[in-house]
Amino acid sequence: MSEEFLKPVYIEAFDLDDAWFQCLSSIIDNGHIYTIEKGSYQGQKRLEFDFVTIRVRKPSHQIIPVIPEGMSIPAPTDMEYVQGYLSYLLTGNKTATEDYTYGERLVDAKVRLKEGSLIKEMPLEVNQVEEVIQMYKTHGFGTNQAVMEIGMPSDIKLADPPCLRIIDTRVRYGKLHFMLYFRSWDLWGGFPSNLGGLQLVKQYMASEIGVEDGEIIACSKGLHLYEYSWELAQTRTKKTIKGIPAKNIPPVSSCR
Repeated sequence: MSEEFLKPVYIEAFDLDDAWFQCLSSIIDNGHIYTIEKGSYQGQKRLEFDFVTIRVRKPSHQIIPVIPEGMSIPAPTDMEYVQGYLSYLLTGNKTATEDYTYGERLVDAKVRLKEGSLIKEMPLEVNQVEEVIQMYKTHGFGTNQAVMEIGMPSDIKLADPPCLRIIDTRVRYGKLHFMLYFRSWDLWGGFPSNLGGLQLVKQYMASEIGVEDGEIIACSKGLHLYEYSWELAQTRTKKTIKGIPAKNIPPVSSCR
């Protein structure tokens, strides 16, 4: 029997730029390399935390990562993309090829029903974002019920189930805080845009509730780097991933 144990990591960050850089640096030191048997990039390798918790005290201070001048790597996102991602999170629009979007689950959730060979969608007629806002405004801040769920039991059957599963909220000390759980999370291609967009959602909700913007605490047992981004991460952190050469694989992560 193996005597190895999980290595949970805790990261305390000032803003989202700091959180991203600290995660890159820590995953190189603490990450586990394995071959993907099911999921995005099947057959390739991931460098992944066993479990990580990231606390961001001032997420609005610097929302997108800053790449130092002279470093010849592309930024993983920009404010234009994050602003577009905000619209994605606050509308229920989706294409015919999408099983779901985070925005649909948040503001216009539907249950898919199979009738013979046909698949129908039954609206649940709930906007979780507005319900949470009204819950705090109507009943006050002493509640643990103001939680927004992305995941559904039927997601286990999807080829690409949602990575973000839950957005829990708390108003305390006059501020709105988000607590997030991601089942799987692309540190290079997803983390910066995900947290940037969610931070803008939080700012909107705080303004509507009438409180200040607060912290983000995010956790995941699947925060990872795909092989395509190993070289980028090594360049950004000036660290080496145990001497394993990176491969130039184009990013196609589904969890953005």
